[in-house]
Amino acid sequence: MANFSALFTIIEEKNCPLYRRGECLQLSEKTIACPGGSEVCLILVRDMTQILFEMLGNSEGPDGDLPLPVYNCSGCTGLIKFQLSSEDSDEETVVDAEFEIDPAKQSLLNQVSDIELFQHFSEEELIDVLQFFEEIEFTSDETLVKKGEINSNIYIVMAGELVVEDDGLPLAVLERGELCGEMSCLGPDISVSSVYARQNTKLLAIAGDVFSQVLGEFAFVQKYMTLLLAKRLRKTSEARERELESCMSGRLGQIAPAELMQVFHMHRKTGVLIFDLPSGEGTISFRNGEIVLAEFDTLSDRNAVFALLAEKKGTYRFTFGLSSEVMEIPEIGDFMGILMEGVQRIDEEDEEV
Repeated sequence: MANFSALFTIIEEKNCPLYRRGECLQLSEKTIACPGGSEVCLILVRDMTQILFEMLGNSEGPDGDLPLPVYNCSGCTGLIKFQLSSEDSDEETVVDAEFEIDPAKQSLLNQVSDIELFQHFSEEELIDVLQFFEEIEFTSDETLVKKGEINSNIYIVMAGELVVEDDGLPLAVLERGELCGEMSCLGPDISVSSVYARQNTKLLAIAGDVFSQVLGEFAFVQKYMTLLLAKRLRKTSEARERELESCMSGRLGQIAPAELMQVFHMHRKTGVLIFDLPSGEGTISFRNGEIVLAEFDTLSDRNAVFALLAEKKGTYRFTFGLSSEVMEIPEIGDFMGILMEGVQRIDEEDEEV
């Protein structure tokens, strides 16, 4: 009886710590030969031993008219699927066939190799993953995502730049390797900001649900997305804060004094709101959003606030911080109570006119 020998090719691999797709396993009656340089997996030894007994019990061998059998390992942190190779196959031929990559795929592999999201994939995994992405291009100033519209895709910048903005306020600039639309991995959602190309830009696009299904099983992808979402939320919060601070000056024709005071109260700001008016300068000092001091013309505190609420022309600016003396002054009263009384007085005066 001839010595038993069987060659298996790994046709699928998912997070296996030892072996890769395209590598071969040699099984004989007494030994298991793993790919060169790889350690022997004891779980695989157990599985292959069971296969050996099955194959030795089948003296006729596989039916030539049927597809060659495919086997799965029992699994640990990863899984492999391997197929019995035909008798006229040799290891070198099988491996070469598995790893033959067309020039277009090889070019894309080279382009993404330094992008953080893809760095932990094996070459075989990356080939499988990239087939779900589409390469798209946008010209300068072309809009990718509009605020208020549903976005269901994730985009990765390959070349060029994207600008994320909200009502004309730039929130972030995304460069090569950075993601856009990451919230879509949780499902299609209404975009809270707009995104446009600052220059001619090349992107990789993938549907958010496909991204979750295909890449979500990889632990390092889950970690990457978690850190990215946390970072983006922090940056957005900081941008909103800067937006508030940058809008601390303007004209009263654009916002009423009552609305302006509510902004500083709601955001619990500490500083001085200064009004430059035709009749002179007025000031309101806030500590943690509460009024502690107000002055306008010969008026002070509540009466000064009431008079400033009636102003419609002029400019305003806000300076942060108070002197140590003013920080110790008690509040002049309940903010909302003062505001409501002042607005009511204005309404009554308008009715009399």
